[in-house]
Amino acid sequence: MEFVNSEKVSELTNSYPKNARDKLKKLKQLIIDTANETEGVTKLLETTKWGEPSYVTKTGSTIRMDWKPKTPNKYYLYFICNTELVNTFRIMLGDELQFEGKRAIVLDLKEPVPTAALKRCITLALSYHSVKHLPMLGI
Repeated sequence: MEFVNSEKVSELTNSYPKNARDKLKKLKQLIIDTANETEGVTKLLETTKWGEPSYVTKTGSTIRMDWKPKTPNKYYLYFICNTELVNTFRIMLGDELQFEGKRAIVLDLKEPVPTAALKRCITLALSYHSVKHLPMLGI
């Protein structure tokens, strides 16, 4: 899989406090690793959307991540809210993850990155276009 990184994303991420920057770098690597393992993903583009680090592939739905000064102990993994992604994640992993509406997974900077749970979510997002027609995205 080809990964196209963005200097703008690096600059943005480096502007965050160290604890947030470290967690976002782990999320970025998890997205890249998962894309490498996801069937059909041949290219992953890193860019900014709505001023947030974003990851785009032809086979999936955009994944964004960010840290916000107004919630300094949290960081977020965002998905397009008019998809069924977050609702499906809530059904799959409601006991393991915290959600914000239909658009985000809310993560705590003081907790370890829930790698296994997030990987399941990222895989569904990266392959969204091939599963969006299936009930509960085929899970």
